[in-house]
Amino acid sequence: MSEIKEKKEGFFKRLLDKVEVVGNKLPQPVTLFAILMGVVLVLSWIFGGVTVLKPGTGGATGLEEQFITVQNLLTKEGFQRIFTSMVDVFASFPPLGLVLVVMLGIGVAEHTGMIAVALKVFVSKVPKYLITFSIVVAGMVSSVAADAGYVVLIPMGAAIFMGMGRHPLAGIAAAFAGVSGGFGANFLPTGLDPMIAAFTEPAANLIDPNYTVNPLSNWYLMAASVPLVGLAGTWVTEKIIIPRLGPYRAEEGLEVEKQTNEVSRGEKKALLWSLISVLVMIVLVVGAIVPENGLLRGEVDPLTGSASFTPFYNSLVPIMFLIFFVGGLVYGIAAKTIRNDKDVSDMTAKSMSTMGLYIVIAFVAAQFVAYFNWSNLGSVLAVKGSEGLNAIGFTGTPLLVAFILIASLVNLVMGSASAKWALLAPIFVPMLMLMGYSPETTQAAYRIGDSYSNILTPLLPYFPLVIVFAQKYVKNVGIGTLISLMLPYSIAFMVVRIPMFVAWIWMNLPLGVEGPIYYQP
Repeated sequence: MSEIKEKKEGFFKRLLDKVEVVGNKLPQPVTLFAILMGVVLVLSWIFGGVTVLKPGTGGATGLEEQFITVQNLLTKEGFQRIFTSMVDVFASFPPLGLVLVVMLGIGVAEHTGMIAVALKVFVSKVPKYLITFSIVVAGMVSSVAADAGYVVLIPMGAAIFMGMGRHPLAGIAAAFAGVSGGFGANFLPTGLDPMIAAFTEPAANLIDPNYTVNPLSNWYLMAASVPLVGLAGTWVTEKIIIPRLGPYRAEEGLEVEKQTNEVSRGEKKALLWSLISVLVMIVLVVGAIVPENGLLRGEVDPLTGSASFTPFYNSLVPIMFLIFFVGGLVYGIAAKTIRNDKDVSDMTAKSMSTMGLYIVIAFVAAQFVAYFNWSNLGSVLAVKGSEGLNAIGFTGTPLLVAFILIASLVNLVMGSASAKWALLAPIFVPMLMLMGYSPETTQAAYRIGDSYSNILTPLLPYFPLVIVFAQKYVKNVGIGTLISLMLPYSIAFMVVRIPMFVAWIWMNLPLGVEGPIYYQP
């Protein structure tokens, strides 16, 4: 291991040190959005009065010409709007309520132990030859419980590999690759889906005020990515990481803590009852949407002749909350980790206590998005940007691939997925709409770029935790060591996910439920 470290760590350590230096010079997300608020105000003053023709009007359209004008917010009326709307802007910020509601249910499922036991059972029930694949896939699936995969699955991967006589760092690498490098790919809807969509829709409304974004609009693409990313992660682990690490020998003076991945009989029984309760909830939801007069069906759509599914789509967040809450509650009662109602309220409170920073970020992000919308800077920038791209002929698939690469580079210096999308969505969603691509397509491209580079940046909040897990087995593991392990995964995931996305676009397949590829005004 030391010889490998000497040969490989130097370059990667220098590279990551530079990224870390640059990233550390950037303000924290809260400060960054506060600065951007000021920048928007100044730009609205500088460019106030600049006008562009509204897309879809005038010329060959036959419609009366309409114009979009940059509004100066540094006026008496602008200041009044800023101060009188501040509370309402924050309270009505779409991602805020969505995330908090989902986290209430996830908090119960996580703190009762249901999530950890479910992951252990998932990994332990597969054949030995599929263990690497199952760890990578379990990492992706673990995103239904927010960041639980980092805390539960990564040390579990090390213990499982060590029990098989393999190097524990390979287990850590495989699990980390699934949890973080495969971020967003999942068979199941997660809290990320409505949160990201809540940023996409207001950005789309800059061009089309009536446009709505379904929280499941990327689901098909994300679900189809799971086996592909799982196979890529398995290949890298088996063909590159394990041969490179070689056999494991505990270093002198290092006491390796043996972790148990066994699930007790009581935990299995509790998990079974929890699974039954979740299935019952799913059956109830199906019963509410399949019949034409179901509880979650709307008015008859004259275009399709059938009752609308809009009430169901708008209820996805409460449904996810109830499924996690009921499943966690039943597990907790059966496993006796819940003994009274106080335990339940404590678990939900504990879940909310971890969201403090997110709430602060949401406050400043909400003000930034509001200023950006009120000023019309986003709309004007989108029109000018799309005209410029058309002029140089940079359109189509190369444009989408370029955006994926931009998102992955931004990801190296800014960790929060929601904060990045709050920054990028108002610019790129309208711009690509004017280029003919739907908001759902831009959102999907962002989610791919926001995934595979996660495992390369020390600015990821859980990056130091992964190093701590690794140091339990190899004392001298550092940033360079970890990045040299994870770089092959990042390259492999990029190589499989971008071509898959391009092929999906080429075949014009729906990205998800009501997830079109192209935008038609």
